[in-house]
Amino acid sequence: VQLQASGGGLVQAGGSLRLSCVASRRPFTTDAMGWFRQGPGKEREFVAAIRWGGGNGSPYYSDSVKGRFTISKSNAKNTQYLQMNSLTPEDTAVYYCSFGRSLSSRSSAYDYWGQGTLVTVSS
Repeated sequence: VQLQASGGGLVQAGGSLRLSCVASRRPFTTDAMGWFRQGPGKEREFVAAIRWGGGNGSPYYSDSVKGRFTISKSNAKNTQYLQMNSLTPEDTAVYYCSFGRSLSSRSSAYDYWGQGTLVTVSS
């Protein structure tokens, strides 16, 4: 599976961005897609994940983004999205989309990774 992420850029604090990630094949209903990020000098951390099957895909989030970020999916387009609102400088990072076999916050649960897209939030 190949993943192509896009949508990063430079935004002022308080602004919004939407990231997209297209998968090269249609995920199975049991597959999950997620977003992780790695800020300057930091380890990669979980952001959000969603199961491909089911109505809303049972999305869940890290505490640091809950209420500000929304993960969603388009089954027809094999695409997941990450809507990011109320951005702060602490959200500055390279954001990676991922594709795996189960819904998890652990990076080891994901077998495939996109190339990353840089999000920079200025104060």
